[in-house]
Parts: sequence; C-alpha cells; structure tokens
Amino acid sequence: MIQSFDFIVDEKTKILVIGSMPGVASLMAAQYYAHPHNLFWRFCFEAFGEPYDVNNPPLYEAKKLFILQHHIGLWDVARCCVREGSLDTHIKNVEPNDFVGLFLLYPQIKTLLFNGQMAYKLFARAYPDLLVQKDFLVLPSTSPANASIPLNKKRIMWSKALTLCV
Repeated sequence: MIQSFDFIVDEKTKILVIGSMPGVASLMAAQYYAHPHNLFWRFCFEAFGEPYDVNNPPLYEAKKLFILQHHIGLWDVARCCVREGSLDTHIKNVEPNDFVGLFLLYPQIKTLLFNGQMAYKLFARAYPDLLVQKDFLVLPSTSPANASIPLNKKRIMWSKALTLCV
C-alpha cells in the first residue's frame, strides 16, 4: 500500500483541486505534483500571471503558499491504495480520504476541480452525494502521461478553472 499526503487547505480555501494518488516522483519527494514534467504548478502560476521557470521552479513551500494565497487547496481521493508505477489505470484497493470531515472543517470550499478522469471516478464512487453539494469540473490531467490534449488547450482550461473565484 502506498500513502497519500495531508491536504493543503486553510480557512480561505474556496477551490479544492483533487487528484487521484501522487505518482512515484511525488511520493519520493513528499510533494504534490513533483514530477518535473507535470504541468500543475506551471498552470497555477501562469493562471495568475506569475512567471514559472521550469528549469528553476519555486521551492515547494513557496508553491504551497502561492496556491493558498489564491484560495486554492489540494488533496487526493485516495488516502492509500495499491499501485505499481505512477499510472492511474494501475490504482487498486483504494481507501478514500475523509472528504466529509474535510468539508465539515472547511465549509467555505465550494468548487472541486478534478485533476483527470480517474480522480473524478474514484471520488464519484466514494462520495456521490458530495458531488450534488459542490460545484465541480473535471479537467484534463496535468500528468506527463496525458499527452492527448494539446498543451495550450489544457493551459486555457486550467486557467479558467483556477481563476473562478478571482
């Protein structure tokens, strides 16, 4: 079994980005979206007009602070699961995180952004009632394994979604 990370949320968080389970690079670094070719952090900074140098990215603490300043939080559907490698299609035996508890602690979270189809499917299976209570969008995965959608199209979709509460 592999374990996910704690949520990144505070009392100002309005949008929660939900992934499936961190990939191997993220688990090794103990950081959300740590793979150098994952587009998540780049899209976040670009959505708010901030430069993002892929060759010299900000430190993880600065990334976390940046999203919180923009009322965005992070968590994954799976608290733990079985998976070989990093592909979502290999995820099995999911034990979900406690989203009911999270939303009781942080009721100001109104919008859920799913980072890929698998995150949405896992969440819908575990928490179908929560999808009725929150606004949500299913966005293309920012993973380097998802190359089916052109970069610019993904960038536009993510930028619009991330700036919903601005």
